[in-house]
Amino acid sequence: MVQVLADRLAEAFAEWLHREVRTTLWGYAPDEDLPVDDLIKERYDGIRPAPGYPAQPDHTEKFTLWDLLDARETAGMTLTEHGAMSPNSAVSGLILGHPEARYFAVGRIDEDQVADYAERKGWDLETAQRWLGPLLR
Repeated sequence: MVQVLADRLAEAFAEWLHREVRTTLWGYAPDEDLPVDDLIKERYDGIRPAPGYPAQPDHTEKFTLWDLLDARETAGMTLTEHGAMSPNSAVSGLILGHPEARYFAVGRIDEDQVADYAERKGWDLETAQRWLGPLLR
């Protein structure tokens, strides 16, 4: 029960922070005063995609994010070799504030796309296939 509560609090804080970015920190929606139902339906400008989710399925981008933020040192957060966050009740993501930004899902990909991605990431094909396995046709 404690873990479930901690997970919900982490998600709630992420939503709160996204609102703070929209209304105060970046201030591109300073007058936003949406009812809870509209917040749940994401009727605001901007999105918050995260590694491992449909719009950004490559978990390895978390390693880049952790390095940029120096997350171990600044927040005491670590990643497992598979990209799982510790503590478990942690969230990560990017905030994109463009009014036309929309969530999307990366569908199934073919071998030529995996090969191209591997080349751009500096990986061998086997590494790309391992990380992108659920997306392969």
